[in-house]
Amino acid sequence: MLLSMDKELIQIIGVTLKMSFFSTLISCLIGMPLGVLIEKGSFFGRGLLKKLSSTLMGLPPVVAGLIVYMLFTRYGIFGSLGLLFTVEVMIVAQVMLITPVVLCLTSSVVSVSGNPLKETARGLGLKRGRTLSLFLIHNRRALLSVVLTAFGRSIAEVGAVSLVGGNIQWKTRVMTTAILLETNKGKFTFALALGIVLLIISLIVNVSASLLSKGGKDSDKM
Repeated sequence: MLLSMDKELIQIIGVTLKMSFFSTLISCLIGMPLGVLIEKGSFFGRGLLKKLSSTLMGLPPVVAGLIVYMLFTRYGIFGSLGLLFTVEVMIVAQVMLITPVVLCLTSSVVSVSGNPLKETARGLGLKRGRTLSLFLIHNRRALLSVVLTAFGRSIAEVGAVSLVGGNIQWKTRVMTTAILLETNKGKFTFALALGIVLLIISLIVNVSASLLSKGGKDSDKM
């Protein structure tokens, strides 16, 4: 079945991977530095930001999609950009969902090994930027696990991307929305092919994240 994938199936997989890759990349670029700063930094509103990020981890995807939809609709703040029902706005919705997850997971990783590193950075007289880099480099294995977790969350999402992307054929249709649509249409063969591909990708991501997480714990013990 998988060897006879037609052009539409390949296109859907391509859009899914593009959306998941860029949303994960942007979320990590925002969430990881913030996670380190929230856990080990000292600034006004730190506690509020930490509580807010924890709350946003449970943000329902359809709510995130609705917020982005209102921002990018014709009468929204960013309506003039004309990005509604595009892959770009789907990435925006995904970033809104994934960034709090990356932030909180990064904060948890740093909290384990943060104190010794902070004392080392202070003893070396490192500035805030260099200290941030030290935290990220030292925890790179565990943080890579965070990246894979974020990617897994992104590729499996359906509510927000369906709302802002419109599930348009040959344009914004991704694996999750296509599976839902094809199942409703009774085209179970096509839906099953997409489901198998999605399961394989999710399995690879989850196993990789698990192995990296275990490897990170073992290296910390050493």
